[in-house]
Amino acid sequence: MSKTPSVSKTPSVSKTPSVPGTDRPADKAAGHWLLAQLGKKVLRPGGRETTNWLLARALGGDIDVVEFAPGLGITALEIVKRSPKSYTGVDLDPKAAEIVTERIGASTKPNYRVVNASAQETGLPSESYDAVVGEAMLTMQTDKHKLEIMREAARLLRPGGHYAIHEMSLVPDYLRPELKEEIQKDLARTIRVNARPLTVAEWTALAEEAGFEVLDVYQTDMALLEPKRLLADEGPAGVAKIAFNLARKPQIRERVLGMRGVFRRHADHIGAIGMILRKK
Repeated sequence: MSKTPSVSKTPSVSKTPSVPGTDRPADKAAGHWLLAQLGKKVLRPGGRETTNWLLARALGGDIDVVEFAPGLGITALEIVKRSPKSYTGVDLDPKAAEIVTERIGASTKPNYRVVNASAQETGLPSESYDAVVGEAMLTMQTDKHKLEIMREAARLLRPGGHYAIHEMSLVPDYLRPELKEEIQKDLARTIRVNARPLTVAEWTALAEEAGFEVLDVYQTDMALLEPKRLLADEGPAGVAKIAFNLARKPQIRERVLGMRGVFRRHADHIGAIGMILRKK
């Protein structure tokens, strides 16, 4: 039986909760939380452009929305701007759940909430939602756990509901197995997370096995740490803040340069993918 998820309460003080991962040394913390410490807000592989593409196709009207692993709540804000009937964020990290709760003002909006639970077992009612959104979280799971999470999304959705995912991808579909393994090892060593991106064909097969049909696919470069994408995602003021923090935090700077080096070294074979899936 699924556990009843706990609802995150907005802290009684006005200070925003600290970014998850700040209790770990720079050489051990997950790469995405290091970027967040620098002030980077958009932590998705395909940037705002891919998120906007997803939301324009998956959301709209008086619908009930679930978001898996909302992180810092940047996409959550974009979702609630569209005034859905309800929004439920699901995050296993209690700090992240607090951040999103505060960011979207859930304490004053009865139909908006963030629950502290696993995306594999949310505890939410079956066939009660019209859309599930998940970004930059399936990539970090084993193939077995990817499938479990996608099946949980299918369980939550009403028939015909949409599942919007935004992940890292490998290209081309016929990528040699030894090169795929090399990329996965380089990513795991650099970002301190066991990232396992898939090819488009593999993402498609997994979605179909979980009970979905693929409606649309969007592909772009994995340019998370490139100047053009940084400006598009963070704006000039945001880039200046990140640069200032990099200058005064040498340990984090070393990690970030290492991540960018891996992304550049494998640029021909690492990409970002957005997919709109429909429950069969």
